[in-house]
Amino acid sequence: MDIKEILSKVDHTLLSQSATWEEIKTICDDGVKYATASVCIPASYVKSAKEYVGDNLKICTVIGFPNGYSTTAVKCFETEDAVANGADEIDMVINIGWLKDKRYGDVLDEIKAVKASCHGKLLKVIIETCLLTDEEKIKMCEIVSESGAEYIKTSTGFSKGGATREDVALFAKHVAPHVKIKAAGGISSIADAEDFIALGASRLGTSRIVKKVKEDDLA
Repeated sequence: MDIKEILSKVDHTLLSQSATWEEIKTICDDGVKYATASVCIPASYVKSAKEYVGDNLKICTVIGFPNGYSTTAVKCFETEDAVANGADEIDMVINIGWLKDKRYGDVLDEIKAVKASCHGKLLKVIIETCLLTDEEKIKMCEIVSESGAEYIKTSTGFSKGGATREDVALFAKHVAPHVKIKAAGGISSIADAEDFIALGASRLGTSRIVKKVKEDDLA
């Protein structure tokens, strides 16, 4: 697979608690240079990053991150604030406890509320697959398909595991045709990226692919 095609599907990510503005600027520069799909950064840097890159790069941020147990009102406020600051894409974390309690209607209603707060911006729903059973993953495929969100996403990268090939294949089998898939967490090589794309992922949340390309001067 052409490396530029892979890069076009990468959400170049920096979400560490210690991320500095200089580091954010660097990944923005890399995102522009290598034509990534977006940079995924903390909400506190969205306004500055959007002013820095203008229309040259999509800005993605995270909501209810990484644990997902903020109230719906808080997630909606975070989303409204991020969009007002210039976010083009929103990656939200579901309330995993609600899912395990089988409060499916509440999970669906929350995603719909956050989607409304996106004001037309793209929404990806993080379900944290490493904490779920296959039955719960399949249920979330159904819920996300009904919610109006554009993507289902595997992982935050902050729990005990990231994306797996098995989970992406499971998503591809169970989401509605209009729902796309984002694999995130632990994608560390070009071969990983190619595998996840082949299995059905349209986006890859990773910092390592761009680093690898820079090291090898592949692009």
